[in-house]
Amino acid sequence: MRILIVTAGSRGDVAPFTGLGQRLQQAGHQVALAAHDRFADLVRERGLEHRVLPGDPLELVRARTAAPSPDAAQAVFAAFLDELGEGVTAAVAAGTDILLTAFGPAPLSRVVADGFGIPSLGVYLVPGVPTREFPPPGRPVTGQVSPADNIAAGRELLARTASLYADVLRRLRARLDLPAATAEAPGPPDDWPICHGFSPAVIPRPADWPATTHVTGYWWPATSPRWQPPEELVDFLGAGPAPVFVGFGSMTPNHERLHDVVAAAVKRAGVRAVVQSGWAELGPVGDDILVVGDMPHDWLFPRMAAVVHHAGAGTTGAGLRAGVPAIPVPVLLDQPFWAARLHRLGVAPHPLPLDELTADNLTATLRSCLDGSTYRDRATELARLVRADDGPAVVLSLIAQLHGGRGQRP
Repeated sequence: MRILIVTAGSRGDVAPFTGLGQRLQQAGHQVALAAHDRFADLVRERGLEHRVLPGDPLELVRARTAAPSPDAAQAVFAAFLDELGEGVTAAVAAGTDILLTAFGPAPLSRVVADGFGIPSLGVYLVPGVPTREFPPPGRPVTGQVSPADNIAAGRELLARTASLYADVLRRLRARLDLPAATAEAPGPPDDWPICHGFSPAVIPRPADWPATTHVTGYWWPATSPRWQPPEELVDFLGAGPAPVFVGFGSMTPNHERLHDVVAAAVKRAGVRAVVQSGWAELGPVGDDILVVGDMPHDWLFPRMAAVVHHAGAGTTGAGLRAGVPAIPVPVLLDQPFWAARLHRLGVAPHPLPLDELTADNLTATLRSCLDGSTYRDRATELARLVRADDGPAVVLSLIAQLHGGRGQRP
């Protein structure tokens, strides 16, 4: 069966689907992964077919940031969505029997799948269905909130998303000769199957989710068979005690300020650090600092004493898998949600939002994380649970149901 996985965004939005794709291939399916062109090598080196989606997520972030007004920023995003809809259509047209879609492009993907008469399935890296049990990722939370507040916030977020996509979806329906919707629904129908690629040990499946909504366990990124650790990194790791990792992934904050904050905190805390430059182009200088580029977290994180990161979904999962304590420094979107979850799970101190990060509070938090064994013991315990999951198995089972139903939803 020809399976297409559609995702959009940063590296963290793509990498987990390489592992899921490999598992689907091992089960005998033909798998293509549609993602932005900057991730073509990431996909192909893992043995998957790459189908190009237009746009560059880094340039999108920069363009929206530089927009002179909220309306201008909205126009930039609308143009991006229009191009993305065309890209998803072309990717499906290249040969697809079942479409799997990440959360971001899901509204587009569902319409395109309907246009081609093929079944589709949600494969989400973050909770994407409203629940009474917790507020939706991306929703600021202050103080105590009730179950009613949580479900209302989740529905409001879906309604805002529907409004954001409405014009683009109308144009996409017209291009695919689909009947116009009377109004864009504020989310997928309850009978549309969705798999969430995180562990139930991290977020137990809410009791009020529809029966077709699942928590499967993580889909771990696949590692390129050609990858070898740089000699400089191996030498650095062997030259002293385990360092801490510092990286903010696809975030693009003021890197000049971060240089100084990270360098000072590493020195004051008396630790060594491996710093991943990322989109922020971090490059702090210090005798006990090594700056590196992209590399597999499944190799690097188990060799760290702790990981300081932006609490993106993928990096959060990698840290949990490695069994090392975290210091979450959230910036936006779902990151505060994951940062709070890490603290609640007992593997991290209180989060340090990036706009509040200073050399003093990072130093103090590093020491509180590393002094004593409480965080590491809990991280070790949780890692055993996370590693025991078989995330792709549920996806494979649902694919079999969709195929057996000849496109009918289970």
